[in-house]
Order: sequence, then structure tokens, then C-alpha cells
Amino acid sequence: MGNRVTILGCGSAKPTRRNIPSSQIVELNDKQFMVDAGEGTQIAMQRLGVHTSRLDHIFISHLHGDHCFGLLGLLSTWGMTGRTRSVCLHAHADLERLMRPLLDYFCQDMPYEVRFESVNPHHHEVIYEDRTLTVTSLPLRHKVPCCGFRFDEKPRQPHIIAEAIERYHIPLASIPDIKSGSDFTTAEGKVIPNAELTTPASAPRSYAYCSDTAYSERLIEWLQGVDTLYHEATYLAADIEKAKRNMHSTSVDAATIAKRAEAGRLIIGHFSSGITDHSLLLQEAKEVFENTVLAEEGREYEL
Repeated sequence: MGNRVTILGCGSAKPTRRNIPSSQIVELNDKQFMVDAGEGTQIAMQRLGVHTSRLDHIFISHLHGDHCFGLLGLLSTWGMTGRTRSVCLHAHADLERLMRPLLDYFCQDMPYEVRFESVNPHHHEVIYEDRTLTVTSLPLRHKVPCCGFRFDEKPRQPHIIAEAIERYHIPLASIPDIKSGSDFTTAEGKVIPNAELTTPASAPRSYAYCSDTAYSERLIEWLQGVDTLYHEATYLAADIEKAKRNMHSTSVDAATIAKRAEAGRLIIGHFSSGITDHSLLLQEAKEVFENTVLAEEGREYEL
């Protein structure tokens, strides 16, 4: 399985013929995670042929409709199509208060469990962790409590050289110690340095999602060195006052955050329905941060 992010929706509050509201699938280490579930999410998944057999966690950035109105329909469909694995919703505590009555009314006798994991949108902290990766919350500046998410692979162990196993007759029981940094002593008593037995591990991958937010310099520290950053760019630079008033970002704001955080790549999205030529947003962003691309619905971006 690939390590990638698939854009399901990258529009803002008002759907257009070109864009539906925010939603995406993040895939890392054979695991799937959904980030936001705006209206039309499950339709986009069907059109793209997205399979969700490994999708057990959904992260909701905030409780505006363009980020969560597609959630109930998705959960209901899963119930009708025989899902049995539980799903965990990571979101502001109010989501459970709002969703429970709807699930009880529309989704009776669900064959799987819907769990809610409260996220404090004001704290920067680990909100999910497993053997291979962590997800941390990124407090954002918006009209309602809102947070982004950063996905980080944990450091991997070095790769053992296959030829070395055969050459030095290394037993399988010794391989974990070698991967942890130990040298190997042959049956004849010769010590083989670890550097001759292994190659460096691949660098861990990272991905961050920041939508919706006004320009926020505190993000720079939390995003430092991230490989791929998705950051909202709702408005053009000329609309900076409108962006501040609505607590959103311009294309230049997003690019400035990416540059100062030394991100590897920037994906801009959450496009205003009033902007029909997204290339203008891209042009502005690239003047500040060259390695910027536009979010495109249905497109997969390798991580």
C-alpha cells in the first residue's frame, strides 16, 4: 500500500461545480485515516473507488458544517453495507453530544461501534499513537474551536544487509539486536561491526493538515520540518482584510507558514467559491514558497 493523501474535497463552505467541502484520506504504514468529512464525502469516495477496510479513525478539525456534514451519511452507509469494525471519531467533545441523538434515530441496530475520543482544540498534544506513528493536535485560530493534525512516522530501525546474513551465518535470533545497533560475533570469535551489517533506515515521513485558520505564527514551531503541509488558502492576498475578518488565510499566509516552518512541500486548498481561477492562488503562493501545488479533488499526493 502507498503512503499518500487523497483529496476528496478541497472547497470551503459553499459547494461549487468544481469543489465539495473539505475531506481527505491519509494513508501511512498500511493504515488509513480520514481528516474531516464535509458534505459529499462518501459520494467522492464512491466515484474514486476508495476502499475503507483499513479506515478506523476519523479526525474532525472543527464543528462547522463544511467539515462534518458528511459524517452521518458515511456512518449510516457503513452500517448498511455490513461493517463490523468499530470506528473512532476524534473531535471536539461537542461532536458526541450532537451526533448521539442522530445515530440513535437514523442508525438504529448498527452492526459496529462508533466511539468518540475528545480532542481539546486549545492544546498541542498527542491524540493518537500506535506502534509506527503518532498524531498530534495543532491549535488553530478560527471563529470556533478548531485544530489541525500532524501525522509523524516513528523512527525506523536500520535495514539489515541480506548478504551479510548469509556471509556471517547470522541466526534469526540475532537480527533484532543487530537492528538495535549491536555488533555481531561469529562462531570463530570475530566481531563484525554493526556498520558492516546494516544500512541506515529511511527517514520517517510526516504530514500536517491546517484548515481552517487565520495566519498563526505559533504553527511554525509545531510544523517545523514537516514533509508535506496542507494549509488552507481561502483568499487571494488582495483580500487580506476579508481573510482576517473571517479568520481564514490567504495564499501568501499559507506559503509564509510553509517557508518559515521549512516544510518540504505545500498543498493549498479550502478554496473560496468566489475564486474561479485557482491558478492565481498558486502563483501568489509560489512567489513565497516555490514548492507549492494546488489541491485537486481525486488526486493522490505521495508522502
